[in-house]
Amino acid sequence: MPGHPAFKEKVLQAMLKNFDHVTIAVRDLDPAIAFFKILGFEVDKSVVISGEPFASYMGVDGLVADHVTLAIPGMTPHFEIQLLHYQAPEPRRDATIDRLDKLGFNHICFAVDDADATVAKLKDAGVVVRSELKDFHDRKLYFVTGPEGVTIELAEWHS
Repeated sequence: MPGHPAFKEKVLQAMLKNFDHVTIAVRDLDPAIAFFKILGFEVDKSVVISGEPFASYMGVDGLVADHVTLAIPGMTPHFEIQLLHYQAPEPRRDATIDRLDKLGFNHICFAVDDADATVAKLKDAGVVVRSELKDFHDRKLYFVTGPEGVTIELAEWHS
């Protein structure tokens, strides 16, 4: 029955395969790449995008940007972090990017085998650890501050 909630849920499940990528606009590529390298990502592609069709697709007139794709080799399913470094136009800064009480994008979470060890590596590199939650929905969770102040969460599932 097309109007039934179970029908809608089944249709959505059939349409989506997996999470593909997240894109972060950054002022400086090197520190952003270094952050994700700590988590195991490697640079997969690095190109400059400009003009059409990118300007129309993204709705950004005069677009010129470095577009760096990072991935973890052999990760299944494949997942990418895409970094955009705008040369033009000047990107707009989001003064509330680190606020988790605003509407819209909140954070991205990565599953890790050992949250404490991952956080220790990040701390050694100067990354700010925002908080720790020891047990929620069968996970140990940490919030850390990623490139440009985006919130990154690390989740270690309890066995």
